Amino acid sequence: MTLLQRSTERLDIDLLVLPDANLILIASVIEPLRGANRISGSELYRWRLLTPDGASIPTTSNIAVPAQGAFKATTEDTPLFVLASYNWRRSATPALKMQLSQAARYRTVIAGIESGTWLLAEASLLDGLPATVHWEDYEDFALAYPQVRAVKDRFVIDGKRLTTSGSLPTVDLMLEVIRQRQGYSLALEVSRLFRYEQPSFHADEPLSAAAAGLRMHDPRVAQAVRLMEEHIEQPLILTRLARRVGISARHLQDLFQQSIGAPPHVHYLALRLNAARRKVIETAASFADIAAATGFNSASAFARSYRASFSESPSETRRRLRRRITSSEMRA
Repeated sequence: MTLLQRSTERLDIDLLVLPDANLILIASVIEPLRGANRISGSELYRWRLLTPDGASIPTTSNIAVPAQGAFKATTEDTPLFVLASYNWRRSATPALKMQLSQAARYRTVIAGIESGTWLLAEASLLDGLPATVHWEDYEDFALAYPQVRAVKDRFVIDGKRLTTSGSLPTVDLMLEVIRQRQGYSLALEVSRLFRYEQPSFHADEPLSAAAAGLRMHDPRVAQAVRLMEEHIEQPLILTRLARRVGISARHLQDLFQQSIGAPPHVHYLALRLNAARRKVIETAASFADIAAATGFNSASAFARSYRASFSESPSETRRRLRRRITSSEMRA
């Protein structure tokens, strides 16, 4: 299964975790996937933790992480993420490098997560490709591997190779995976589980729920998002939204693209659809009422947008989750 392709099928991922990895690094890969599963109500992702010898891995927090098996060079095409933090050289044995080289013949994607980038470079899996690494290691990495095009970026996607520069950039990468596979709306909802924006100390400036999941360096973008949240039922047209912020519509579009990587109308629609999806799941309201409450002209227009975003109709969502609840109650 291709990692960065629109799909509703479950994606399995193997995580090769090396000794002295940070717990937060492991969580930065797993937790966004877990969040996507929980929010969607479907098992979109499944992961397996592997270690070089199949034994539990000691982490920098002195908490051992149990493994589900030993990493072996097989003909599996499951995406492989190599996670490492400190002391990665101890694990870079000739045997492991050979296994990685052999695995690269079959794996659809191999990702170097933080110091995992060094392992991929050692195994000659990044030759001629751009790759990123933790900012503290950038100069040393660039000198050690001149055949790799070292770049200063949060994460890099280049064909079958992915690299990240740390734990939080890895969260960004996983959100990008979710965005490309399931769409902007789900990625936005998942991002809100893991990001925190320092709130204002002024009582009349509350933290925006949507802004909390995004890095908004420009206050005009944050203000526009707050206005979007306040006008879900009767959406503001772009020109009026821009006027309320005090800039032109074209300028607002540019700021959104620079700040969050999506134009205003895409973000606005995602906010409305996520609000609608919560109503579909959490209430018994009719779809016509939900459509009206989230700014759609009709139930049919709402259903079309909902299906385009979530790959199922509102009624299918309710039926699927109802069956899941019923089966859970029967097992209990």
